[in-house]
Amino acid sequence: MKENKPIQKSIKKNIDFLVSFFGLILLSPFFVFTAVLIKLDSKGPVFFKQKRVGRDGKVFIIWKFRTMIENAEKIETKHEISKDDFRITKIGKFLRSWTLDEFPQLINVLIGEMSLVGPRPLPEYHVEKYNDFQKKVLTIKPGMVSLVDIKGRALVPWEKRFEYDVWYIKNWSLRLDFKILFLIIGVILSRKGVYGKD
Repeated sequence: MKENKPIQKSIKKNIDFLVSFFGLILLSPFFVFTAVLIKLDSKGPVFFKQKRVGRDGKVFIIWKFRTMIENAEKIETKHEISKDDFRITKIGKFLRSWTLDEFPQLINVLIGEMSLVGPRPLPEYHVEKYNDFQKKVLTIKPGMVSLVDIKGRALVPWEKRFEYDVWYIKNWSLRLDFKILFLIIGVILSRKGVYGKD
């Protein structure tokens, strides 16, 4: 039996709003506590904000807890971010390890820029190099978690990530979203794939 996708998409939108709204309220004490730790640990703002590309190529500002030293993106490195990256702060290493730095993206979900589940949004300099196949990930809202996350996160090869994302888009359903949200709990607890291969 074919599922009614328009109705499911409407339900998804409502779920995104309700979960992000009540999630931000319930997590507010955690947000305050984390903000204090970040400020005590290193100089700089509590949040890291960066331009990312969302649905239909629309640029938005993504929110995360800052996990690196101030102006870390301006410091040139010869490698991708690894767990031994000198730019990561002490509290930042903990937040990254348990994926807690991503929680502020509930703000992005609340205002409709992101969804709970969908392809992860990337910076403009990556999107500018997308081929036609890769651009398909821009046809839906980006998500806080994705199919790629449960397949290995940063350990998944670059090209394979797009294959998973496009498969998700073609086979999307509320059931698939709920499955990803359930499985991501185990992924976070395992702490695997937070960083790519050294």
